[in-house]
Amino acid sequence: MLSYPAVVRRDGKGFTLVFRDFEFGGHTCGDSESDALHHAPDALKTVLSLYMEKGLDIPLPSAARGKTHIVALPSVVDDAKVTLYQAMRMSGIRKADLARRMGIHKQQVERLLDLDHTSRIEQLELAFRAIGKRLITDIRDAA
Repeated sequence: MLSYPAVVRRDGKGFTLVFRDFEFGGHTCGDSESDALHHAPDALKTVLSLYMEKGLDIPLPSAARGKTHIVALPSVVDDAKVTLYQAMRMSGIRKADLARRMGIHKQQVERLLDLDHTSRIEQLELAFRAIGKRLITDIRDAA
């Protein structure tokens, strides 16, 4: 899963969590460090959505250093959507190109890449197949 390091700092009476890999957007707040960490996956989803909406390259996660927390996206579907977006950008495939390859409307591709829209994993598998990729999931023991 796509995971990014985050730093939590005391900020006045509360705590601020910052994803240092993003130039803009990547932060959230909480009344306590654990509260800020609780909001972190949704904050990560929001900043990634912003980058995708603006058509920007998504930065790679940097190495964790110091007192950092590793934060992952809330769901495997969100992770697959971001990975699809990255694969399309790397291959130079536009939304219209993917729609044509899949035999669907461009608006359906836009929804497929929308992290706030519920998509079926089967649709994502078809999208990956249309760009010459395969979606693979992995299960591991919890840490």
